[in-house]
Amino acid sequence: MSDGGLDITLCIPVYNDAASARLLLEALDTVAASLPHRLRVLFVDDGSTEEECQSLPGPSPRIPVVEVLRLRRNLGHQRAIAVGLSAIAARGTADAIVVMDGDGEDAPATLPDLLAAAAAAGPHRAIFAQRLKRHDGIGFLTGYHAFRWLHRLLVGQDIRIGNFSVLPREVLARVVGVSEIWNHYAAGVVHARIPVERVPIARGRRLAGRSKMNLPALVMHGICALSVWSDVIVARMFLVVTALTAIATTILSIVVVSRLVANPFTPGWATVVASTTILVVILLGVVCLLLALFVLGSRSGTNFLPHRDWRDYVLPDEPQP
Repeated sequence: MSDGGLDITLCIPVYNDAASARLLLEALDTVAASLPHRLRVLFVDDGSTEEECQSLPGPSPRIPVVEVLRLRRNLGHQRAIAVGLSAIAARGTADAIVVMDGDGEDAPATLPDLLAAAAAAGPHRAIFAQRLKRHDGIGFLTGYHAFRWLHRLLVGQDIRIGNFSVLPREVLARVVGVSEIWNHYAAGVVHARIPVERVPIARGRRLAGRSKMNLPALVMHGICALSVWSDVIVARMFLVVTALTAIATTILSIVVVSRLVANPFTPGWATVVASTTILVVILLGVVCLLLALFVLGSRSGTNFLPHRDWRDYVLPDEPQP
């Protein structure tokens, strides 16, 4: 990416949050004054039910093009992003795409820092904001850190990036071919081994209303992120079970030899416990093997491809590229 004169489209999913969307556009208009780029906004209305969302904000003084892409139904945050990115890619006019939440927690004031990092990184790297600080309640933060711990345990790496990101045009062309972004945008990009650079940025505060991310939604969001890494998780589980099988077999062998040769008075329950342990471990191994076969088999099935299937989720009266 060069330093100036770029056409940048902001992809912003919105669900029953028109008040935040209006305040966000005002803040973006202020930020646009300090940028050399031409900004346009695409709000992805994720099946909103509130009447207020039927009139999302229009053009502003420094952002003359503000469009709304309305979906047939509520798909969820991540899938709305996938549809929005595909629509932008199909149009093919943007030099770079910014993905950000519509509630203001992806602070518009930090957009110049993200764009500067993208300009320095070049046209073949995705730039993601790495969260330094969150402004959430204790319950949400507890669940968030529990998820991070579970993610490290199952996947082998931490994840501190969300939706706030910049995709140069070349990277966008690759991202919309990644089926995993249908479940989780950031995890799908990382899993697809698209080069990613992380920029430390503090999370902002919600501009209006209350967050739609309750505990059930948080749990489902975490499950969707982990589902992207199903192949890695199954492989790691299989290795753990293999190691446990080797340990259990060694212990059982020691117990049997001890009873037969060294110490015939070794308690009988020791043999039973060791035998039971190895049987349980073997059963876990069988389960892991079946999961591995399922994951590999699913790869040969028909997957959702954003660039191919996104139009099916847009209302028929909506203009499409």
